[in-house]
Amino acid sequence: MNTAEVLSGLPHIDPETPPEEIFRIGRQAVSGPITLACSFSIDDVVLIDLLKNYLDNIRVFAIDTGRLNEETYQAAESASERYGLKIDWYFPAREAVENLERNKGLFSFRESLENRKDCCSIRKVEPLQRALQGASGWITGMRREQSSTREGLEPLEIDSVNSGILKINPLTFWTTQQVKDYARQHRVPVNRLHQRGYSSIGCAPCTRATQPGEHPRAGRWWWENPEQKECGLHQR
Repeated sequence: MNTAEVLSGLPHIDPETPPEEIFRIGRQAVSGPITLACSFSIDDVVLIDLLKNYLDNIRVFAIDTGRLNEETYQAAESASERYGLKIDWYFPAREAVENLERNKGLFSFRESLENRKDCCSIRKVEPLQRALQGASGWITGMRREQSSTREGLEPLEIDSVNSGILKINPLTFWTTQQVKDYARQHRVPVNRLHQRGYSSIGCAPCTRATQPGEHPRAGRWWWENPEQKECGLHQR
C-alpha cells in the first residue's frame, strides 16, 4: 500500500486537533523513518518543543544555504543545547554555487523571478532532496496563516515532488499569536531576528523586518508578488 492509499484511510483532522495528535496520526501512517526540517524560526522551534518527547526517534535536519543570518546560527546552537539535538546540516553543492555566482553575480535573484528560483533551487531545493532520501515522511512548521500560498495547507499531505512521501504539518491550524504565546509560556529559545521585527526568516539578502500592519510574509522577497513567495521547498 502506497502513502496516498494510507492517507485516504486516516481519520478527518479538524482545526481543534492538537499538534501532537496530528503528528501521532501522521507517524502511524508510515512505517519508515521520518525527519523534521528546521529553519530555526519561532514556528520550527515551537514545533520541536511540542514534539520533544519524540525526538529520540526523529532526525532533525537544517539547510545552510551559505547566506543565513548570524542570529539563525545562534538560534540553532541554543535549540541544540536546550533539547540535546544532533542537527544534520545540509549544504548546497559547491560547484553549483560557484557557477551561479561566477555566471550571474551575487545578487542575480533580485533581477527576475526565474533567477530567484534558480538560486533557491541550488541553495535549498537540491539539499532538501538529499536530506529526504530514505525518509517515509517529513515534518514541517508550516501554517495556513503564514501566506496566501499556504491557505489550503492540510495537516497531512502527499509530497509528490519528493517521491510521494508523507508531509506532516502539525501547526497547520495555529495562529501567529498561538505560536508566540506558546513560546513565551514554555520559554522556547527564539531567534533574535523575531525581536527585531522579522516575522519570517530565510536567507539574509532575501528577508527583512516587516512593518506594523504588513502581512507576515511581506518581508520575504519583498520585490515579488505574494503568490510567488515560495522557495520551492514546499511545492504543493
